[in-house]
Amino acid sequence: MERLRVLAGYVREPSRAEKVGIGKGSFSYFLRHRYSQMMIALSLLATLLLLAVLLIIMTYIFLRGVPGLNWQFFTRPPAPVGLPGGGVYHAITGSLVLVGLACLIAVPWGVATGIFLAEFGRRGRAGDIVRFTADVLSGMPSITAGIFVYTLLVVKMRTFSALAGGLALAIVMLPVVARNTEEMLRLVPLGQREAAMALGIPYWRTVLQVVLPSTARGVAIGITLAIAGIAGDPVPLFFTALNNNYFSLDLTQPISSLPMEIFRYAAAPFAAWHGLAWTGALVLIVIILLPMLLARILIPGYKIRR
Repeated sequence: MERLRVLAGYVREPSRAEKVGIGKGSFSYFLRHRYSQMMIALSLLATLLLLAVLLIIMTYIFLRGVPGLNWQFFTRPPAPVGLPGGGVYHAITGSLVLVGLACLIAVPWGVATGIFLAEFGRRGRAGDIVRFTADVLSGMPSITAGIFVYTLLVVKMRTFSALAGGLALAIVMLPVVARNTEEMLRLVPLGQREAAMALGIPYWRTVLQVVLPSTARGVAIGITLAIAGIAGDPVPLFFTALNNNYFSLDLTQPISSLPMEIFRYAAAPFAAWHGLAWTGALVLIVIILLPMLLARILIPGYKIRR
């Protein structure tokens, strides 16, 4: 009789949890609910602590760097040793050149590798090998890339150069772009590919004109994150591009960069150069954040439904 009343809808059938005594009214449910609330509170606390540390660092750099911001900082060469004033326009230009060279190498290669891993190498030994290699490269210290390029290029050219610096930064940037592109492409539902191929579109055109554009924003943000990782890293440049106290656009000669200038100014025993180091750090942060903001604002995003 009770079963008939349940089937008729007059009485709700108890769930499996309620049958074994772990429903809402049970002590076990109370403990699990409290444990869930505690873990959520701990996660929120960890997030707030991380944001607080980031805010403190950004505020400190902003307060120390803003006093040195002026037109001369962006248009003048470095002042003689120990004298106040001067600028780092040669280092800003050099950083843009080095990052541009790294992007020319790493972005096409990394996106193509990500497409291969997501669309053609999901299953198979070749895809596993490429994926494992990318994971190893992403965890490799950047100094290793610098030493490798030093042996490969600098020793044979008998000089430090912007080409060597761009290649070292590209090696550091490549696995990040590849793995991010793969993960973004995997988020696209299979039905979107099937719908395009049902219209007679070849699979390669489906990937390039349907799948990849739908993840353009995520891929672009991943590229900007990779740029942020290399733009402020001076370690590979010690063995490749080194530094230059003068403005230079010769790709076969040493070139200055903002991280190297910040290191040089911060290590000097002059108070005026310490101020330039703080201002250079602030400018470097702005240069890193600007592409991220532009990628989020200018590139349209697509909401992927599952």
